[in-house]
Amino acid sequence: MLGRVVSARCASAICYTSQALEVAAPPLTPLIERLVDALGADAVLWEPEDLAVYSFDAFSEDCLPAVAVLPRNARDVSAIVRIARDCGQPIVARGAGTGLCGGAVPVAGGVVVSFARMNRMLELDVPNRRAKAQPGVVNLELSKTAQPFELFFGPDPSSQKTSTLGGNVATNAGGPHALSYGSMINHVLGLEFVDDAGEVVRVSQDDAGYDLTAALVGSEGTLGIVTAIDLRLLRVPRALRVFIAAFGDVETASAAVSAIIASGTVPTALEIMDRTIVRAIESHYHAGFPLDVGAVLLVEIAGEPEDMVAGEAEIETIVRGHGALSWRSAADAAEREALWASRKGAAGALGRIAPNYYIQDATVPRTRLPQAVQRVEEIAKAHRLQVGNVFHAGDGNLHPLLLFDRRERRQVEAVVSAGTEILTACIALGGTISGEHGIGYEKRETLPYVFSANDLAAMGRVRDVFDVRRSFNPDKIFPSSASCAEVLPSRTA
Repeated sequence: MLGRVVSARCASAICYTSQALEVAAPPLTPLIERLVDALGADAVLWEPEDLAVYSFDAFSEDCLPAVAVLPRNARDVSAIVRIARDCGQPIVARGAGTGLCGGAVPVAGGVVVSFARMNRMLELDVPNRRAKAQPGVVNLELSKTAQPFELFFGPDPSSQKTSTLGGNVATNAGGPHALSYGSMINHVLGLEFVDDAGEVVRVSQDDAGYDLTAALVGSEGTLGIVTAIDLRLLRVPRALRVFIAAFGDVETASAAVSAIIASGTVPTALEIMDRTIVRAIESHYHAGFPLDVGAVLLVEIAGEPEDMVAGEAEIETIVRGHGALSWRSAADAAEREALWASRKGAAGALGRIAPNYYIQDATVPRTRLPQAVQRVEEIAKAHRLQVGNVFHAGDGNLHPLLLFDRRERRQVEAVVSAGTEILTACIALGGTISGEHGIGYEKRETLPYVFSANDLAAMGRVRDVFDVRRSFNPDKIFPSSASCAEVLPSRTA
């Protein structure tokens, strides 16, 4: 399962580092020569030292592709797909490489299509609150472009300063504000993509019939290569407040979150950080979080100015009634930004505690959060690991970070086992194995934990409709075990 995926290939698969690759430079192949002829030498990389950059993502795996290509438009992508198809090579689309499940790792070699040069905003339609962008546009840049017009983009993963819109589409990314604004599926209005025949196809939510746009969002690059994205923008709220509530432990804070939602109040964000996380980020960012507490709840509300006082009073009453030790409001916009910057930088701040971490991404029903957090703590303790919990409490999306030193074999093995146990524990509580990071390569062997053989077979048939050769991002999402042979291609090209 998860342990097999990581340990059988590379112990650094969960270490966020890449080993130096000593590979002899290959001679130019027909594949490379044709790509150079079609796109120019400056758009094609084939030397091992260049390819090493494209051999891993934030999951890490160190798998060299045969070649990496940097297209500038859909026409280039179409040419790449046609050439790769003729040469029998798989294709992996790549954004910024921030994915946490190995979705952009070229585990079968082939052609990596990097969208580093397809990073232009194509249209900003202010009256209709819409935008069109190439897949290489960084998430946060879209909001910066729209901000002068009092618009912004809703999905805000913690990697939003570096992750790209194409990658966000691939994984159906969300973020802290998904509680109120939703994830990518709620904001993608249409897509332009290149299919397995190299044809440029356009789909829209406005189209009659099947919603093919929704089918592509979250497909992790297995159905086609996205080349342009139509997006919904939101109005910047007229008023916004951020609050900090301190609790004695994570379980109590989680119960307070359930009570807030049960009351009918839906803040724009409800985030929980445990003592380990709070101390790490406060040492690094000095944002003003209380230190001598078991957990902190970060609350944001937005709307009309006249509603802010009543909204705060209602939530404060609930959290104090559920054991909050303190409650305070951020003083101004600068402090709000500092609090959010430290929350989104939590993973990096853990470098003060341990050299490596492994982050999980599982979701449970909101009412089961206290039990889920308790099980995470029990599992970490049983494996003699330190864990830091930071999660989107409002929608039950857990992100436990298991801290370890990859130089210690026992710790690596313990992290792998604990990660799988956390997933199975969340499933037992009525949850699932991924909230927003996708399945990728890391979790594909755990997909049968939540889907039956018939479910997987149905998914495989959908994939065959889009990509009968399974040339787009192979060895991702679907399990490789013989018991799941029913999801293999049902016919050959």
